[in-house]
Amino acid sequence: MRKPSPGSTSATAESSAVVPSQGSWRDYLVLGKPLIVALLLATTWAAMVVAGGRLPDPALALWTLLGGGMTAAGASALNQYIDRDLDGRMGRTQTRPLPSGRIPPTRAFLLGAAMVLGGVVTLAALVNPLSALLAATGAVYYVAVYSILLKRATPQNIVIGGGAGAIPALVGWAAVTGSLAMPALVLFAIVFFWTPPHFWALALTRSKEYLGAGLPMLPVVYGEAATRQVILLYAIQLVAVTLLLPGLGMMGLFFFLAAAVLGSLFVWRAWTLFKRGGRRHAWALYRYSSVYLALLFAAMVGDVILIGGPRG
Repeated sequence: MRKPSPGSTSATAESSAVVPSQGSWRDYLVLGKPLIVALLLATTWAAMVVAGGRLPDPALALWTLLGGGMTAAGASALNQYIDRDLDGRMGRTQTRPLPSGRIPPTRAFLLGAAMVLGGVVTLAALVNPLSALLAATGAVYYVAVYSILLKRATPQNIVIGGGAGAIPALVGWAAVTGSLAMPALVLFAIVFFWTPPHFWALALTRSKEYLGAGLPMLPVVYGEAATRQVILLYAIQLVAVTLLLPGLGMMGLFFFLAAAVLGSLFVWRAWTLFKRGGRRHAWALYRYSSVYLALLFAAMVGDVILIGGPRG
């Protein structure tokens, strides 16, 4: 039997060590944060329904959701490229494709940039320029303002950065009307005020990880008690904003009842967290908050179909 030449075994091992994994399709799916993108697209589609007063044209909805989804997923990939060092230091995120080494960072960056560009071009060519401009603004806001400038610098990162997640509702409105109006700004405000209690509830369950990673999240900087108090205040403000739509005549009785019930549950969970504290109540609020936002925007669609809003 022929013996391997000296150094051939080590050379083979070195070669296999330096060649990075290319990842599976599941890894690339995770890179785009599909659950978050799905929630953003739900707000986009609901805004299209509200803006038009009916179900949107299928082709328009397809291109709007495709362009918006590509832009959001690409921005999420760029966010993970920027945060790969932080993700590697936190138990919740260390198994993501980049910190685990399943996808090369350069490939993630190029893919994210290509998806953002492709999504914006899709909107500009097949929807309208305003929707494309808004989507591009949201991507830049999320990647540059939040991920690069705010996340590692201030405990207000989620408050200021929440505007990025609120922009898809504006994209949906602009896709149908080619402009923006007061109801669209209220939809923006709903997501904007929803974001801090949603993420701060999660931060309460992972405060030790954020501390270890050196991230100035609110529970790390100001403590759990202060965070619980601010979550409650934001929950109350959120419900008040949702009631602006029927209060200004932009939505009808169906939405009012749904917003009141869903909002009462949100405030009740926030109050329970405020009074009792603990990881269990924080996690319960975090999980409910995603369901809350989806059902709230679904109620808008129901109001339009059943009653015919908006009318403001």
